[in-house]
Amino acid sequence: MTRDGEPEFLASYDPSRYPRVAVTVDVVLLTVRAGRLAVLLVERKGHPFRGDWALPGGFVEPDDDLDDAARRELKEETGVLVAGATESTHLGHIEQLRSYGTPGRDPRMRVVSVAYVGFTARNEDAVAGSDAADARFWAVDDLAIDGIGSPDGLPLAFDHGQIVADGVERARAKLEYTTLATAFVDEPFTLGELRRVYEAVWGETLHEGNFRRKVLSTPGFVEATGQTAPTDGRPAALYRRGNATRLHPAILRP
Repeated sequence: MTRDGEPEFLASYDPSRYPRVAVTVDVVLLTVRAGRLAVLLVERKGHPFRGDWALPGGFVEPDDDLDDAARRELKEETGVLVAGATESTHLGHIEQLRSYGTPGRDPRMRVVSVAYVGFTARNEDAVAGSDAADARFWAVDDLAIDGIGSPDGLPLAFDHGQIVADGVERARAKLEYTTLATAFVDEPFTLGELRRVYEAVWGETLHEGNFRRKVLSTPGFVEATGQTAPTDGRPAALYRRGNATRLHPAILRP
């Protein structure tokens, strides 16, 4: 509906009266590899921070939807695909994390970044493309990030250390009250594989029996396939994702 006087107002409106702010997207894509929580990073090919490691991302184009821009930048810089709303869930999951707009966070200009966090069980190697010199998953405890990494670990460009820390905390919290952990494993999976996801994300060792009891007593979390997988001991039952999205009761961090 067009309101009286609005076309004239828009015709005379001068956006140049306001400071120009560029918008970017950055993606914290998390997975579990060899029992460790890992994040996808790219080595920057150009300035600023040439040669440093950073989150995949880039500027939002004039006609971009933010969610589509995040998936596009992820694909262009790393070759990794993450599902959209209409795609198969086995490709993973991505959601908005928060926005970052501290003045000076980008030395080029005033830049506001809309950060996303994604979760995937896919373990194929990333392939650098676009303006990335390299792309690979790094264990988060090998990064120079307070609270989750190592003081002598890999430093990240821009404020990406803070963004990764916020993404990890989002993942840790979501494991408590949602079925997110199943996004880190391929189907079918054992309860041992699912437990190791919790241990990697939380950074805590969990009691095997207590974990099994909590998972199996939570309606809709997992469903038995009726099949088993060979192990060093007795065969382990195999499961698939259940129909629940939230956990009742929650599985709380130690």
